[in-house]
Amino acid sequence: MSRIPEPVQTPEGPTYEGRLLDRVDEEVVDQGAAFDIRTLVTRRGVLGLAGLGVGAVVLAACAPAATGTSSTSSSDPTATTESDASTGTATAAGEIPDETAGPYPGDGSNGPDVLEESGIVRQDITTSIDGSATADGVPLTFEFEVLDMANGGVPFAGVAVYAWHCTAQGEYSMYSSGLEDVTYLRGVQVADADGKVSFSSIFPGCYSGRWPHIHFEVYPDVDSITDSANAIATSQMALPEDACAAVYADSRYDGSAQNLSQTSLSGDNVFGDDSAALQLPTITGDVAGGYSTTLVVGVDTTTTPTAGSAPSGGDGGPGGGGQPPSD
Repeated sequence: MSRIPEPVQTPEGPTYEGRLLDRVDEEVVDQGAAFDIRTLVTRRGVLGLAGLGVGAVVLAACAPAATGTSSTSSSDPTATTESDASTGTATAAGEIPDETAGPYPGDGSNGPDVLEESGIVRQDITTSIDGSATADGVPLTFEFEVLDMANGGVPFAGVAVYAWHCTAQGEYSMYSSGLEDVTYLRGVQVADADGKVSFSSIFPGCYSGRWPHIHFEVYPDVDSITDSANAIATSQMALPEDACAAVYADSRYDGSAQNLSQTSLSGDNVFGDDSAALQLPTITGDVAGGYSTTLVVGVDTTTTPTAGSAPSGGDGGPGGGGQPPSD
């Protein structure tokens, strides 16, 4: 087995292959998952850390958040996010891409506005605000961890996140035929001290022309949500392929499996630029017990938001939300 080179002493401190060691008193192999991932990213391989072994390095890069690093879906390993091994603090790999809010935002920018309704600030979005209707499907709890990139990537406490997505049948409340008076699968949460918000919902279906996804907008605070122009970030989270395939075997998702087979992340008109490298969450769970996802969302308030408006035509098109199936 090859011997790992000794760290090189520089005026800034000891380095390995040009990277400062996180733990100056420890050996290279004991620098932690965050250092290992930086090595993987820069070298595009694992053989340089021969002392760890190929399997150990890969495990370090894919270890769950509890061990210091978030795991990722097998759909796209480049979506891994780092966290500090000693503190467990997540770091964004980059600013979350600006994406269209699509033709069914429900934020007042294209017709109805759920953000003006009392009760929209809620964690459980499976029911309409008035309790009159409930969405059926495989349970999904999804979490966003919002980081303030303009201030060094600290948790963005106090921001409000509005999230919405389609039903198991690929329809949108407030827009699809028969659902005009329904407000489920839409809600707002305010980020805690760790920049985290969480929603209880169902796994969205897959409709023709789009990869399965969840829309979200980030606002400076909860008082700002009544005007969609106040959003400081608008983006979409892609759902991991393996989980989608498992969920869509459920009879409640009739048609989703076929639609999924006819699209791909690389061919999607929203995620296709980079196959959702920064928009794929970590995921755990199964169909029987439900799924949980977490996405690290880097928001940079020094850049000008470029998304949020509905595409022309109202029914999708390039960059839009696609076309949900009619009744």
